[in-house]
Amino acid sequence: MSKVILITGASSGIGAACARHAVKAGHKVALAARSLDKLNDLTEELGDDNALAIECDVTYPDQQKAMFDKAVEHFGQIDVVFANAGLGASAKGTENGDVENFKEMILVNNYGVTVTAKHAIPHLKKSGGHLILTGSKAGHINIDGSVYGATKWFIRGYADNLAAELSGTGARVTNINPGMVDTPFFDEEKPDALRPDDIARAFIYAIEQPSHVEIPSIQIYPK
Repeated sequence: MSKVILITGASSGIGAACARHAVKAGHKVALAARSLDKLNDLTEELGDDNALAIECDVTYPDQQKAMFDKAVEHFGQIDVVFANAGLGASAKGTENGDVENFKEMILVNNYGVTVTAKHAIPHLKKSGGHLILTGSKAGHINIDGSVYGATKWFIRGYADNLAAELSGTGARVTNINPGMVDTPFFDEEKPDALRPDDIARAFIYAIEQPSHVEIPSIQIYPK
């Protein structure tokens, strides 16, 4: 059954790979990110009938509301929301880190996700849909002084809290926790890391499960 999927952080990396796999599987995608040029290129690749580009900075609630409104206006409904937008650390640890980077990571990785979830819930309760959050292996282990890791511990707990809130509504929540993935997130290639397509396959697996199946989390690490 074809689904309408809204993906934040969709201009590259995991988000773009999930969009490609989703369209290949017969779904429609609303693609949101700050980089409209990249989104337009991806939409052109996927086809205007299958994809919609929406410029959005997830740290601004008014932009997120407009994002949801545009997606519904274009496709008629939303069945899956993938809160994937995220930001990494500019330096390791707390002592060596930059406080402005701390602020931006928390705004994008945590605050932005809560805003996405708030706007998503009414649509997903209506459609019996699925909320997917991008967590990380960093939310399952301790990394010395890592503010980034702490933002992913937040996602781990928040996903469980959302699942409790949506219990009995027909909507589901899944937290996908990748290990290191070779994406533009890093400044140099990571040959031993996962590839975005690895995460995309897990994403498609989760959203295509029948309604009686719930997958609270998926851990996917490099071997």
